[in-house]
This record gives sequence, C-alpha cells and structure tokens, in this order.
Amino acid sequence: MDAEPAHRRVPSPPKKKTAHSFGQWIGECFFPDDPLQILKKEKTAMKKLTLGLRCLFPILTWGSNYTLELLKSDIIAGLTISSMAIPQGVSYANLANLPPMYGLYSSFVPPLIYLVLGSSRDLAVGPSSIISVVLGSMLSEEVSPEDQPLLFLQLALTTTFFAGVFQASLGVLRFGFIVEFLSKPTLAGFTGGAAIITILQQLKGLTGIIHFTKKTGILPVMLSVFDHISESMKRPKLFLISATAPLISVLISTIIVFAFKSEVQGITTVGQLPEGINPPSVSMIRLQGSYLMLTIKAGIITGILSLTEGIAVGRTFASLNDYQIDGNKEMMAIGIMNMIGSLSSSFVTTGSFSRSAVNYNAGSKTAVSNLIMAFVVLITMMLLMPLFYYTPNVILSVTIIVAVMGLVDMKVPLRLWKVDKLDFIAYVSAFLGVLFISVPMGLAIAVGVSLIKILLPLTRPNIAVMGNVLGTQCYRSIGQYKDAIRIPHLVILSIEFPIYFASTVYLQERILRWIREEEERAENARENDIKYVILDMSGVTKIDISGIDALLEIKKSLNKRSFQLLIANPIGIVAEKLFISEAWESLGSEKSL
Repeated sequence: MDAEPAHRRVPSPPKKKTAHSFGQWIGECFFPDDPLQILKKEKTAMKKLTLGLRCLFPILTWGSNYTLELLKSDIIAGLTISSMAIPQGVSYANLANLPPMYGLYSSFVPPLIYLVLGSSRDLAVGPSSIISVVLGSMLSEEVSPEDQPLLFLQLALTTTFFAGVFQASLGVLRFGFIVEFLSKPTLAGFTGGAAIITILQQLKGLTGIIHFTKKTGILPVMLSVFDHISESMKRPKLFLISATAPLISVLISTIIVFAFKSEVQGITTVGQLPEGINPPSVSMIRLQGSYLMLTIKAGIITGILSLTEGIAVGRTFASLNDYQIDGNKEMMAIGIMNMIGSLSSSFVTTGSFSRSAVNYNAGSKTAVSNLIMAFVVLITMMLLMPLFYYTPNVILSVTIIVAVMGLVDMKVPLRLWKVDKLDFIAYVSAFLGVLFISVPMGLAIAVGVSLIKILLPLTRPNIAVMGNVLGTQCYRSIGQYKDAIRIPHLVILSIEFPIYFASTVYLQERILRWIREEEERAENARENDIKYVILDMSGVTKIDISGIDALLEIKKSLNKRSFQLLIANPIGIVAEKLFISEAWESLGSEKSL
C-alpha cells in the first residue's frame, strides 16, 4: 500500500531587485503584447528600421503582397460602401448640426489617413450616427448652429482636433486599457438610448418643424413636437422610400422633387452645396477663448466613443477573418486621422459598424476599399454636388433612422437579465440616462456604472466552503458540487479575489461568520469539533499591506478561539509580499500548504 503523500510547504520566494520588479510590472501593464519582440530577433540596423516602419505603417506590411485579385474585391467593396457613405455623410453632418458638405469632407480625407496607419482590413471609416448626435448636442447647448453657424463650425473642428490629440496620446502612452472600462452592457445601453434619441431628433426633418428643441432628452424632444405640431401640418407629405439602398433612395427622391418642384414647394431640400475638395481649416481651430473647455470636454467624450466603436468593430471583424489588430496602433491611427481631419474640414470620424458590416459582406480584403470609397466621394464633390440641391431633408432623416434602427436590439437586455443581473442594471442605467437626461450625462452614467461593476467584486468578493470530491484528491465548492464532503476537524475556505484594503473588513467578518455557521452546523449534526481553518489562496492574485494585516488579525481571532489557521496554495507574488512583510513566519513558513 502506497504511503500517503506528505504535505509540501510553500517555499519562500526568491528575492527580486526593486528595479526588476518595477520594470516587469510596467511591461505587463503597458506592453502586454511586447511590441518590440520582432526587433529583438534582427541584428542589422537596416532590418530593424524596416521592421519599425512596418510597425508604424501597416500598409508597408500588407501592401508588399497586394495583388490584382485583391484589388478586384476591394473595388467592389469600395463601390458598395460608397453608395452608403455619400447619403450617410450628408445625413450625419445634419445630425451634428453642420453644413451637409462636411459629411462628404469627413468621408474623403480620414479614410486616406486610415489606409496608411490602420491595422484593420475591414474597417470602413467615416462619420458615425452616435458620435454625430453627441457632438451636435454638446455644442448646441452652448452655441446655436442657426444663429452662429461659423462659431459652431469652428467649435466642431476644434472638438475634432482635441479628440484626435486625446486618442493619439492614449495610443502613444499605451493607455488603451482606459477604453476597456466601458463594459459591453453599458455601451449597449448607451448606444440603444442614443439611437432612440437620434431617431426622435429626425422628427424635425420628417415633420418639417422649424423651431425644434436643441436638447436631447426624450421629454423635451416630444414636447417640442407637440408644441409645434401645427408647423408640420403645413408640409406636404412625401412617401418614405426604403433606405436599404440609401443612394438609390436619395437619387429617386431628388428626381421626384426636381420633376414636381412646382407642386412640392413646401418640402425643404439640402440646397446649394459648394463644389471642390476639402478646404484647409487650420485657421478654424480655436485653441483659446471662452469655449476652450467646452471643446476639450466634447473632444474627450467623442474621442472615447470614437475609439470604443472603432476598436470594437475592428476586433469583431478581425476575429471573423482570423487575424488580430493592435488596440494601441488603432488609437494612434484614429487619433492622427482626426487631427489631420480637423485641419481639412472634417469632423470626428471612426470605423462605422454599419459601413464596416457592408464592407465585410461585399468581400473587402484590405483597407484599399477605403481608398476606393474616398475616390468615389472625391468625384462626387468635384462633379456631382449640384445634384444635392433638390435632395429632400426628409429622405436624409429616413436614411439616419434606418441606419440607427439596428443599434436598438431588444435581445440584449433579455440576455443580460438571464445571465447577469448587474450587467442588466448597467444596461438600463446607461439607456435611461441617455433617454431622459442627455447623451453626455448618459455616457457619464455608463462610465460610473462600469466603475461600480469593477469595484463591487473587490469590496464584496466571493468566499466558498470547500470539500473533498468523493473518490478524488480534488477539493471543490460544496455549494457547487453535491458529492463534495466536509473533512472532519477542518473548515476549508476558498478566497477567490485579490485582498485589498477595500475588502479587508468584509474578509474578516465573512470568514468569522463562516466559522460560526460551520460550528453550529457541526454541533447540530453532532460532528467532531473544528480545529483547523484552511484558507485556500490559489485564487488570490494580489494582496496589499492591509490584506496582510487582515490575515494576521484573523489569525489572532482564531487563536483566541483555539483554532489554528493554515494558508494553502499562495501564488508567487502573494507569497513574496507575505515574506517581505515579515508575516511569513506567522502565516507561511510552517503553516502553509
């Protein structure tokens, strides 16, 4: 019969120099992907320079292997998204309270910048409905786009510049993890609420109301409709054309209005648009003055939304095509794209989900599809701008509504309710914040709920009573495994969270409560008295000095009650801190398993 294996004591960790430990932490925190790894293998300076340039400009990597076959696919995809980009560009400019041609400007220069710097093959760059409504609503609260159109345009371009600076800075400083504080449920709630507000804002174009509210909450929007409903009654009705093919809808509606212009004089149209490519707008950037803080705040908010949407969309389609994108490179690409765009009459742009989905389904192979789209937009700006004169605003409103309808997905809250009630609360909080307060406040609520979701598990973590699974040497949660049984004289508790200052009080109170409950249970079941309390710390990834002191306090409390505390399976970094803090002799050396 084999002898039963003896318990192995946890060895004391090897000593590390402070500089080495700090450097290791910096590397894991800011450089988890080790971007310089490919440079370490090369010995010559020229090869390192070539690889460095390829890292900075991804086009040098895939461009060297570009073929005619790839070009054919990209041309088809580029022409397809052009049919969506042109009417959407004009529509989203209206959504941002900007002149329509700025939507086309934003669909020309930014895609060219992303072509060179972006790492996604499928991302289609341009204005976004949600970002446009946030930009327009935040600026219009301070400046009227009707009364001060030039000032409003300057603030929009300045906001775009600050958004780009903020985005590029995050990429350079490797602070990409900041965007990850917005969880998917809160983003889904924010996006759904913003989509509904976007749709409601289109009542202005659909009904022909002139005096429409500048606020974004659902209550002021609906009150504005009811207060000015008489204005809409004076407008002739125009049938709604399906926007599954936005460009066709725009063309047909334009032809109808042109052909029957004498009979449909009440319909408002886009009007005269200037021809030509993006004019330089360096002089429009306002880096001082009373509106500086407004543009910085709007730039940070739209910058976060732009990054979140662009990176999320890029990663989604990258996973479908089995490749990876670098989040920090994407931040730099989108940031530089918006900075240069702000200097060339473009407002905040990103990788649009609807456009990217069309791009992917049309067979896009590389970012050259953005080049094709930009070329078609260029031809439109140079030659076809007069055609927009008779384009009715109502069809642009329909285009926006159809584009954002897909953002409201009722399956999401139902799934969240089933899986995670806290995620459901995050979704509803962000959704209602956008819907009943404002879009910026909705985003603030989304961020706040995300932070609460992060902090709650740290302050109220999970502790489980462990038992031996029959027929094995495994120990699992008694609450989860029905065939896990308690060991006589032992209470085994699994701590499944980092032990920080925020959770120490809860840790002490909850462990002592577990022991009281186990004592009562053992007494009622007439089982053997408890002598040992074992803390399984394999799930404890971090510990600070408050956590160490809490363990020592727990040990003192247990000793007073004639219990012996044992520590099991502390991982390396936890064992190291216990050793350095001189708590190892009490908790680790002879009493650790």
